[in-house]
Amino acid sequence: MTHALIVIDVQNDFCPGGALAVPDGDQIVDGINVLTNTAEAVILTQDWHPAGHSSFASSHPGHTAYDRIDMAYGPQVLWPDHCIRGSQGAAFHPDLNVERAQMIVRKGYRPGIDSYSAFFENDHTTPTGLEGYLRTRGIDTLTLVGLATDFCINFSAVDAAQLGFDVTVRLDLCRGIDLDGSLAAAKTGMKDAGVQLTL
Repeated sequence: MTHALIVIDVQNDFCPGGALAVPDGDQIVDGINVLTNTAEAVILTQDWHPAGHSSFASSHPGHTAYDRIDMAYGPQVLWPDHCIRGSQGAAFHPDLNVERAQMIVRKGYRPGIDSYSAFFENDHTTPTGLEGYLRTRGIDTLTLVGLATDFCINFSAVDAAQLGFDVTVRLDLCRGIDLDGSLAAAKTGMKDAGVQLTL
């Protein structure tokens, strides 16, 4: 086994009606399920924030959602409260096939730091443990799908490529937020990192 499908954050709060809905975020679920049925290994990631997380705009008086501020670890977009651990919003989309998942990586659970990437917190140094898991299983090729293209997909794909994995992002099975051109910038950054972008 050398290949894994990594399904990024297909959770209720990122789908229509959710607290941080990605446009058409639910439209990728059926296609992802097709891939999970044939993938050698399936890994899911799940945003899992405590209430009052430092990435929430509500934790910063005078700021509103989508403001950008500087944190100790670097720039941070402030988000609406979302994916609070144990909530319905943090649950996987009800139609997502989770039965074949062999691992779930929860991220963003440390109150003082956000985590977009499946591999590192936003300080780019604190590991989630996913790299070690993949190495011990002999997995070197990754396909990424899920939400959102320009944030958690982007950061995960670039980190994976920089760690030496062979990475493909299926853009047809991702959806983006696109804050001030972030989607185009993410695609350029992924290509520059050696990530294969396919439709």
